[in-house]
Amino acid sequence: MKNLLRLLAAQVFAAAFVLTAVSGPAQADTGPTDAQLAAEWQTALDTYHFTVTPPPPAPGSGRSRAKATISIVINSPIAHVFPIYSNFNNHVGLHSFLKRIVTHKTGVLAGRVFNNFTAIEDVPFEGTIVTLYTHGQQRIDVKGQFYETDTWSQPNVLTHQKIIFKKLSAKKTQVTEQLIFDADTSLIDTVLQGGVSSHQATQAGLKEAIESGAL
Repeated sequence: MKNLLRLLAAQVFAAAFVLTAVSGPAQADTGPTDAQLAAEWQTALDTYHFTVTPPPPAPGSGRSRAKATISIVINSPIAHVFPIYSNFNNHVGLHSFLKRIVTHKTGVLAGRVFNNFTAIEDVPFEGTIVTLYTHGQQRIDVKGQFYETDTWSQPNVLTHQKIIFKKLSAKKTQVTEQLIFDADTSLIDTVLQGGVSSHQATQAGLKEAIESGAL
């Protein structure tokens, strides 16, 4: 937990620095507008090229890669599960930190629907709430029934996610998430633990909401 708080603190300070640099001091209290988040998304893309998964970090680079696979079975037809699960707006509120998804652009590229977005999270830290921003791109393959998501967030954490949907029966769908995290070596274990637990919480929340009929 102590390492997680250190990571969050680093994210907060870095995010505050980026916000000040891009938006100016007047925005420090209110946070960035959606238009400013879109500009920050583009700056992150231009700087870190986060929509393309890089090769594993080189030995001695100070960065490391970690992988995990998590899976869940949802008692609902795949035709119902896939569009609900792949819509990130349905993830809001299922994990305690995720508060809003800002979609900057939607379109079709190489036969896949893409969404450029920023996820806004309110995270408790030392008796207060801090706001974190994760910039990402989602690419949905409707025919193949999977989607991929790449993200970047402070302090220079890159993720690549492939979420695969498999029909087990007329009323059962298996959802498997293949997760890749790149981060500074000193943070990689914390990033892996936090990322996996967050995705597991969202999986469980979506399962409950879909099976109960809430979604």
